[in-house]
Amino acid sequence: MTLSTNVPITDATSVGEARRAGMATAERLGFSEARCGEFALLASEVSRNVLLHGGGGQTIIQGKKNGNAPVAQILALDKGPGIRNMTKAMHDGYSTAGTMGAGLGAMKRIADSLEIFSGERGTVVFMEVNEGKSCGELQLAGLAVPYPGEFFCGDAWTCVQHGNRTLVMLVDGLGHGRDASEAANEAIQVFQKHAERGPAQILSYVHDALKKTRGAAAGIAAVDPAEKCVTYCGVGNTACVVLGHDSSRSLVSHNGTLGAATPRLQEFRVEWPAGAVLIMHSDGLQSRWDISPYPGILGRHAAVIAGVLLRDFRRQRDDASVVVVKAS
Repeated sequence: MTLSTNVPITDATSVGEARRAGMATAERLGFSEARCGEFALLASEVSRNVLLHGGGGQTIIQGKKNGNAPVAQILALDKGPGIRNMTKAMHDGYSTAGTMGAGLGAMKRIADSLEIFSGERGTVVFMEVNEGKSCGELQLAGLAVPYPGEFFCGDAWTCVQHGNRTLVMLVDGLGHGRDASEAANEAIQVFQKHAERGPAQILSYVHDALKKTRGAAAGIAAVDPAEKCVTYCGVGNTACVVLGHDSSRSLVSHNGTLGAATPRLQEFRVEWPAGAVLIMHSDGLQSRWDISPYPGILGRHAAVIAGVLLRDFRRQRDDASVVVVKAS
């Protein structure tokens, strides 16, 4: 089970909406009553900061089960002036907006993980509450948000661990709205059913299954840290790049639409060097994004990297999704 809610933060009522979304997510995941309240408080406090200090933005609330253990995450994004003095901001009582100044300090005490990336381009706050430790050698985060004003999201992503490999799928249903969402969800179900296969073979199953839908673009990356390699296959407007310390390798997605004309399914295999970061995204992100103006960003949590890309390089005329994989 994966849950995701995107709350645009525009006024005081949207702060309340974020709190309710946080509570609902935690309850559905099975957290205790006390933990549900704490997670709702995190969603409320960080959204209030987005409004007061960032001039508005968005709060993305996600939840999943890591085995049987629930994991809930909050990613808050704004394009405000940034936090000038992070050390002071983390102390209770410090405020630049005339509030009580208990926000960041309380978040640090409640969240199991807290990471803040702030600069003149804005602030990203990532928090996680969990009842189990992460497993595996990889850190992975993904975001999928709908076309502005749309309820259904035609972009989706998922991952499966099979043996030494972690397989990640990103799918973009043709167009947007309910029909695009149905195509994306069908692709996700087929991927999960055939995750023991290679990326190209899985996409062949997806192609057959999507003939009853409007179709989709999709990419699948299989990351194998033991073999130090990534195997990728993509069809349509999905992008995949592997960033190393001093290298960048773009992996090709062939033209076509899964579920329509028979696409060309070709796998590409590249090295997975130490410290590598893999980024996959739909065409809801600009193709010419550039991470270099963000010093230290590749050393941050995968969710922070995904959040910066979504905030600063999103096209506003479509659904958008981005997945980031890196060594944990």
